[in-house]
Amino acid sequence: MAVTSITFGGRVNNDTTGTFAKNNELFLQVFGGEVLQSFETTTVMKDKQMIRTISSGKSASFPCAGVAGVAYHTPGQDIAVEGSYLQNIKHNEKVIYIDQLLLSSVFVDKLDEMKNHYDVRSIYAQEIGRALANQFDKNLLGLAILAGQASATTGMPTKNSVAVNAAYTGAGIVDGLYKAAAALDKNNVPSEDRFAVVTPDDYWTIVNSTQGLALIDRDFGGDSNGTYYEGKLLKVAGFALVKSNNAASVLKTNVSTSSQNNAYHGNFTNVQCVAFHKSAIGTVKLMDLAMESEYNIRLQGNLMVAKYAMGSGILRPESSVVLATA
Repeated sequence: MAVTSITFGGRVNNDTTGTFAKNNELFLQVFGGEVLQSFETTTVMKDKQMIRTISSGKSASFPCAGVAGVAYHTPGQDIAVEGSYLQNIKHNEKVIYIDQLLLSSVFVDKLDEMKNHYDVRSIYAQEIGRALANQFDKNLLGLAILAGQASATTGMPTKNSVAVNAAYTGAGIVDGLYKAAAALDKNNVPSEDRFAVVTPDDYWTIVNSTQGLALIDRDFGGDSNGTYYEGKLLKVAGFALVKSNNAASVLKTNVSTSSQNNAYHGNFTNVQCVAFHKSAIGTVKLMDLAMESEYNIRLQGNLMVAKYAMGSGILRPESSVVLATA
């Protein structure tokens, strides 16, 4: 009598018609030690602003002081008495309010976690933290645009506008950034800490344009402004050129109402690029990014929460310029 045996894979030995799935259905799959996560979106705006941390309260005030003038002195006149000598320096303030608590959360069922052969909680913790960081980035980028569109603060320098361009090609953006640099210079904005944020599409269009390649060329831009083989262009007209995937969610987009104490939204469908100094916007932190995790017996799993309590607002409108299509 023939002996029929079962292999470890679950196939009868004398069955030669089985498929690969049937022949291997009882074998365990090998865990290679790598978990495919979504790639991290690079956040770029955190260090391109003014930040203040408070321990309590609902808002913080940023004082604004105007500029003083001069006057020639006439011999014998009392400086304190004659009105033409004493300067009337105007003062104002910018108040930034704390928004509601912003959070991202996920629930990890205990049984589901045990069924997995890799750690899911560390992955989820990273993802919800990144979600908050990306939202913070988008808020600040929207603020930089709103600053460029806002009127000058009372008592502060008058804003110098940049004419819109009907169609911004890569060369057009470069030309617009030179005009933006001139506008900031007229407003006495420091030449350091200037940034220009664009989408990845526009960044590579700029790099591949005639002007972009000239700025990389060592005969024009020296050895420190980028390279051909990396496709890297560091500065244009004194602005650090920054590409951002988060910018693709704000630039050329109608951002819906945020319904918070500070406005981060607007119709930015015609905005191609925003160029600004770090003094244009600011953030007040009441609670920095924090993570919490708790096992819930009633739900038989872990509740994970990432959160922060901050607020961001416009500080100096004259420090931001928007490059927009007509």
